[in-house]
Amino acid sequence: MSDTHQQTGAQKLALVTGASRGLGAALAEGLAARGYHILAVARTVGGLEELDDRIRAAGGSATLAPMDVAEAPAMQQMVQAMAERWGGLDLWAHCAIHAAPLSPVPHIDGKDWSKSVLVNLEVTRGLIALLEPLLIARQGTALFFEDARGGAKFFGAYGATKSAQIALARSWQAEAERIGPRIVIDSPAPMPTALRARFFPGEDRGALTPCKAEAERILAAL
Repeated sequence: MSDTHQQTGAQKLALVTGASRGLGAALAEGLAARGYHILAVARTVGGLEELDDRIRAAGGSATLAPMDVAEAPAMQQMVQAMAERWGGLDLWAHCAIHAAPLSPVPHIDGKDWSKSVLVNLEVTRGLIALLEPLLIARQGTALFFEDARGGAKFFGAYGATKSAQIALARSWQAEAERIGPRIVIDSPAPMPTALRARFFPGEDRGALTPCKAEAERILAAL
């Protein structure tokens, strides 16, 4: 992990998984503008560096963590470093997702299915277990994003695993209602993201809601 500015002990910390582009990047910028130090996690180094440039240009600070959320040892090491350095976590926005190619259910590729289960479901379970103590330490918030693709034709792999992810988050939300942390599940408007472009390549992207606008709506609601 590499720092861009020195982070003070009193500053709030936000972890954004899937931070290099789309809604994750927009949320990271919005949180930085609100005074959070951003721990930005993504596989795409170039995307993280561009995010870092924008955050720094706006006077914010970030720590870049170019790693794969599906690598459990890397996530464990990251969370241990967070605990030692910051002692807690104020907000976790989980934007990391695997979008398998569209396919009729009988023809879903086994590797695509396995990766969808790993990234969209197992990674979420593992991160919840790792991050809950840090979130409780600061009475923090975990933020998930619902997508109404479950049951739609050709969305079998993505829809099933994304729906399962949200079901897991809702169970955690119910369990944590009294003791924390706070769990928020949002349903963003359609945005011109790279993920959506894979699903709807011929769509008029100009008619979609910009990621920055959705990020501002979500953060204002928080």
